[in-house]
Amino acid sequence: MVRESKVALLLKLGFRNMFRQRVRTAVTLGAIAVGVASLILSGGFVQDVFVQFAEAIIHSQSGHIQVAKTGFFAKGSQSPERFIIADAASDTKSLASVPGVVDSMVRVNFSGLLSNRRTDLPVIGEGIEPLKESALGTYLFIREGRQLSEADRYGILVGQGVAHALKLRPGDQVTLLVSVAQGAMNTLDFQVVGVFQTFSQEYDSRAIKISLGAAQELLASNGVNVLVLALRQTADTDKVVELLQAPTASKGLETKTWRDLNQFYQGTVAFYDREFGVLRLIILVMVLLGVVNAINMNAFERVGEFGTMRAVGNRARDVFALIVTEGALTGLLGAALGVVAGILLAQGISYGGIPMPPPPGSNLGYTAQIRLAPSVVASAFFIGLGGAILASLLPALRVTRIPLAEALRQSI
Repeated sequence: MVRESKVALLLKLGFRNMFRQRVRTAVTLGAIAVGVASLILSGGFVQDVFVQFAEAIIHSQSGHIQVAKTGFFAKGSQSPERFIIADAASDTKSLASVPGVVDSMVRVNFSGLLSNRRTDLPVIGEGIEPLKESALGTYLFIREGRQLSEADRYGILVGQGVAHALKLRPGDQVTLLVSVAQGAMNTLDFQVVGVFQTFSQEYDSRAIKISLGAAQELLASNGVNVLVLALRQTADTDKVVELLQAPTASKGLETKTWRDLNQFYQGTVAFYDREFGVLRLIILVMVLLGVVNAINMNAFERVGEFGTMRAVGNRARDVFALIVTEGALTGLLGAALGVVAGILLAQGISYGGIPMPPPPGSNLGYTAQIRLAPSVVASAFFIGLGGAILASLLPALRVTRIPLAEALRQSI
């Protein structure tokens, strides 16, 4: 009970002492609030980049999860015909029933040469189910022509880079040459129905899409290489993968998430995390420098007061606790103000959005927002609070080490 009353007294005195120098306190609170708000805005911007980049990859290329024969993701690009899923229809139906999965679809992967009868271009291709892929591909933008439909048996979608290299427009005729089993070659003629663009310039420069039936005819096989899953929420990816690991492994299949399939995304996230870590450190140092000066001046102006406290029976640790409490309350109030300001600014900025130029490796711009992730807001708050507490430790230690007689002379 005594301990609780002592804590209450410390809080009461600390809060009252905060406003003895109102201008100085206001400046200190402002420094903390600006630092916290800056962390929320910069962190929210980085989080939005992560989310938008991830959704662009998922909804234009990989889907949320892919399931294939073991070894396909490591070696399948060289000889996809060796990694055919035998009972794709049954597997697709069972995967679609897993909690969190919205839809499942199949793909046939291949590589070959696309010709406009004048020039040949190496391409990577996919045989797809047009209706399901259209629902998944919300970040696949048709720049010319239209989407592939179920009726387009011999229609072809080409990436913007492919169309530029071969000077293709919707309605043009092309020939696709691929290698099938036992080294034989096969060709089919297609009509360009559309030109697409995704977030990745590299992907658009090589990718084509044809109907599943045409791909199987071209490859002389009824099999498929990949089962693609679309989830209700991207955040459910790891949870769904855990549910799939055992049943897929028992059938000789392996499961990859969209993160596993896109190493560039992981590298980008790691880069931004390092950059944001440096920014957090810089803002922490700014808060420390701004707060330590104010607390230091405040503490040494009150040396006589602290000497009197010790003379009437308070110990040096009580004085230390009082100074640190004042710093903690200042940090708490400043961080709270910074959180409120950061949230309001984030909502205001996000309302209009931030037009962004195409990032490296892309020719597609986007509209950024400030995403209020709880982890970013909490991190910013505790950096503001922790910075103020750390800034108060050194002045508190220095004041308590002043001899009592010297401290009392300051009040004369």
